[in-house]
Amino acid sequence: MSERPLNDDNNGTEPGEAGENDLFEEIVEAETTRDPDLAVIEAGSRTLRAQAGPPQGDGVPARPEDPEVERALREVEAELASRWGETKLDPSLVRIEALMDILGQPQRAYPAIHITGTNGKTSTARMIEALLAAFDLRTGRYTSPHVQSVTERISLDGAPIAAERFVETYRDIEPYVRMVDEREDFRLSFFEVLTGMAFAAFADAPVDVAVVEVGMGGTWDATNVVDGTVAVVTPISLDHTDRLGGTPGDIAGEKSGIIKPDATVVLAQQPVDAAQVLLKHAVEVDATVAREGMEFGVVGREVAVGGQLVTLRGLGGEYPEVFLPLYGAHQAHNAAVALAAVEAFFGIGAQHARPLDIDTVRRAFASVTSPGRLEVVRRSPTVVLDAAHNPAGAQAAAEGVTEAFGFSRLIGVVSASADKDIRGLLEAFEPIFAEVVITQNSTGRAMDADELAALAVEVFGAERVQVEPRLDDALEAAITLAEEEGEFAGAGVLVTGSVFTVGEARLLLGKRRNG
Repeated sequence: MSERPLNDDNNGTEPGEAGENDLFEEIVEAETTRDPDLAVIEAGSRTLRAQAGPPQGDGVPARPEDPEVERALREVEAELASRWGETKLDPSLVRIEALMDILGQPQRAYPAIHITGTNGKTSTARMIEALLAAFDLRTGRYTSPHVQSVTERISLDGAPIAAERFVETYRDIEPYVRMVDEREDFRLSFFEVLTGMAFAAFADAPVDVAVVEVGMGGTWDATNVVDGTVAVVTPISLDHTDRLGGTPGDIAGEKSGIIKPDATVVLAQQPVDAAQVLLKHAVEVDATVAREGMEFGVVGREVAVGGQLVTLRGLGGEYPEVFLPLYGAHQAHNAAVALAAVEAFFGIGAQHARPLDIDTVRRAFASVTSPGRLEVVRRSPTVVLDAAHNPAGAQAAAEGVTEAFGFSRLIGVVSASADKDIRGLLEAFEPIFAEVVITQNSTGRAMDADELAALAVEVFGAERVQVEPRLDDALEAAITLAEEEGEFAGAGVLVTGSVFTVGEARLLLGKRRNG
């Protein structure tokens, strides 16, 4: 790998000098004593920052304007929807491996950074993608689920694949998909076909590196046919317990399957039992480990206009005054993980001891977007969207919105999937919601609004709960409640509970872009 991304300027000090080590020892202590489940630290002092304007575009495409392309895309979406959904799993890689064989192993045509974990995967993937692109590498990114359009899941050069190309990719591999369907006991699932499409599109582009997020778990996830030279594990908490296990340690056992022999594994701060499982597996496959709070981490951060200003400790040194246009301590930790992953990809910490070019790193992070993650979609009153769908994600979102916005009164709009820990999610939001409007998104997985409301009454009390089964009515009701305090009173609305809820709210509130 070329040494071009590295920076010879260490500001007159070497990474191992005493002053820096003393500072990082303090950070290590702070990192290891904080709550590992939430992976958040206390905020630094507040500051104002008027530089680094808003990022260009949000990466969420609108529907195609060409009626023929729209018709073709809907046909493909319907065909994909006829397959097993993402929540119906068969613990086997047989079908996806068969598809890869017939396609000529496209997933081996490029190196990959493979990402698993419970929370923060998509945001971390977007940051990794931005960093790699800033160093002039052509990227492919595969993430799930989508916020508004299925085409978001496959990105080339930082942008969702065009609808035309999405359709073409599906039609190109369709005959081979049918061949596998005919040979196996079960047809390829929705997620397996999309995974095959992503790997084929990346090989066809071609990309220099793929950033691949698992769908669920790790070992048996369809993406695990890729051999990531770098494996990333974001914070693990309880989610999908019926499929992955009832403790963080159990879940880590499934997720550790993406750690391949001789890879570098980048670990976010983890619960103790999860960390033990992940480290044991890394030793068994002779993988190199970089741990948040030890080899890398967040040195400091300050709330800033439009996001936060962070100082990160990477594998090659310190990166001061990096503007990140995302809210919440959890996003600062995602940034540290993303930076370490890209450093590892470039061989820093192994072959090299110097940091990446700081100006390039700053430019990359300043360009990051993460739709539906504490995303502001309206002002007066401010409406924020967050796709938190489990208690740990809800706690991080609650802390982030409190820190970044300081609303005098916050109204919640909540619709969640029935298979989630909804009580835990509601309890995480209870301290920050003055009132909550319970609703129901349009997916079949959504909990019935009345059932959800009954849970909400137990958590919030009847006087703080309003029910509006239709999401559009719920948004209107919440905005009206926020407006009761007056235009300058500082009330806001947080729409949350599910990525599906956030996606539909985004459409209703007109937050979209062409692409």
